[in-house]
Amino acid sequence: MNFCSHCGEQVIQRIPEGDSRLRYVCEHCHTIHYQNPNIVAGSVPVWEGKVLLCRRAIEPRLGFWTLPAGFMENGESVEQAARRETVEEACATLNNMQLYTLIDVPHISQVHVFYRAELTSEDFAAGVESLEVQLFDEADIPWDELAFHTVRRTLEWFFADRQKGVFPVHSDCLPVSRPPTPT
Repeated sequence: MNFCSHCGEQVIQRIPEGDSRLRYVCEHCHTIHYQNPNIVAGSVPVWEGKVLLCRRAIEPRLGFWTLPAGFMENGESVEQAARRETVEEACATLNNMQLYTLIDVPHISQVHVFYRAELTSEDFAAGVESLEVQLFDEADIPWDELAFHTVRRTLEWFFADRQKGVFPVHSDCLPVSRPPTPT
């Protein structure tokens, strides 16, 4: 960040009084610019025991499979964001949404939240961010072609929980990526 989004003056980095983290601060208008994690909201859409996946038409991970998900927008709830993303990526609507997974992804400053849900119908299609959408039985999930670790983890929990007949809310944190140690 170079300039204040409030007044347009140049910003500096410093630890504001009463804080413990380096922040961008405008010395002209005294605005502190906080940078917070982004929330990714999505769903595990199910129809007659099969899970709906989308093949990504955008980077990152173009051509890989994912659950419908994307960044939460200002002014919406996490559940609303998950519904919207499912419509945008799979042209599908959902019923009976239940919070299912919350996975911290600190190395990219994101939190991924997935809801377990039922498709309202078999009426779905690829949205503008998807090359194709398809229902998969557990045995047919393209595990080696999944786009993200959070999607893999969510699907692993889903199929394990389905066998038990109990769907608790799961929480996890992906390891923080560290650069390789020089040898």
